[in-house]
Amino acid sequence: MANEAVFDPADSGEPDHQGRRRFLTATTVAVGAVGAGFAAVPFIKSWNPSARAKLAGAPVTVDISALQEGQRLIVEWRGQPIWIVKRSRAILEALPTLDGELRDPRSENADQQPDYIQAESPELRSIKPEISVLVGLCTHLGCSPEMVAEIRPEPFDPNWKGGYFCPCHKSKFDMAGRVYQGVPAPTNLVVPPHHFTDDNTIVVGVDPGAA
Repeated sequence: MANEAVFDPADSGEPDHQGRRRFLTATTVAVGAVGAGFAAVPFIKSWNPSARAKLAGAPVTVDISALQEGQRLIVEWRGQPIWIVKRSRAILEALPTLDGELRDPRSENADQQPDYIQAESPELRSIKPEISVLVGLCTHLGCSPEMVAEIRPEPFDPNWKGGYFCPCHKSKFDMAGRVYQGVPAPTNLVVPPHHFTDDNTIVVGVDPGAA
């Protein structure tokens, strides 16, 4: 477990919400890593617009050059936590094997991701295979799930292949944010609009070609 710095939400202007409040005020965040030795990446502030602009939907530019395999980087966009994760080859190979356990394995719910994500990568739900970008709020009641990224048996799933687990109501998602069957969450985690300006820079909030 490692620490991640988290911004002060005092002037966020967002309605009070248990899940968002936990994300905004926690001093530490659970970070899963594939393998050992990974440190958490600090909460990113550089290049971000003001809090007021972010709440209005201003895009957020993120440098991922320091992001290592198995790490998660957390930024804020529109008052929501955005998770940027670098997935391992083992995780990428495991994702297609989970289709039979998932509620929407082909990402057919159009509300949960941009159309270019669904068209190009319905299982991985990403522009680049190894880089996942998700809104880190459970689609049940908006809690912020824990990342449990290692492929190993877990108390909540003896056949766990890595993913996100919401301890509030036991919802489970894989490492593409696809929801499992038989859990309270009704839909996959949301993929926000985003694009790469180069190999190490992501802009959250703007679709490719719309900048």
